[in-house]
Amino acid sequence: MQAELNKIPQELSDDSRVWVFQSSRPFNDKETLEINEQLKNFYLQWQSHGEQVKGWGALLYNTFVVVIADETQSNVSGCSTDGMTRIIKSFERQYSVNFFDRLTLSFLVNDKVQMLPMSQVSYGLEKGYIETDTLLFNNLVATKGTLLDYWLTPLDKSWLWQRIVDKTT
Repeated sequence: MQAELNKIPQELSDDSRVWVFQSSRPFNDKETLEINEQLKNFYLQWQSHGEQVKGWGALLYNTFVVVIADETQSNVSGCSTDGMTRIIKSFERQYSVNFFDRLTLSFLVNDKVQMLPMSQVSYGLEKGYIETDTLLFNNLVATKGTLLDYWLTPLDKSWLWQRIVDKTT
């Protein structure tokens, strides 16, 4: 579990901006290598207003494209985020996946990413598919520091928990 997070470069500021794009399916090893190569080519050439963006990107857990921009040297603007969105859209076309479905959640179950529609979380709890301490991928993290500390959060400590409790009371 921690091995995936250890891939994130330490030299990037903890305040660096983060984007997490969850795929609708996991990628195989060949696809993962291809995506990581394309992401590397992207971030090595990533610019904002003519200045190099100090960035990084990779496919983590064979499911999540994580892109990081360290804005201590140059800010990321609309055009540079558009470039990032274009590469994500190109992955969607290349691999027939969806990276923009916000209604499917991912959990780490037995060291594997398992997806569950948001509407089925209570059912998953009832049937024991997930537990209150099952780790939820919180794709709403916004900085490298929060990615490292809170991307994987126990369900009962996550933003989702109150919604579940409210529905059952």
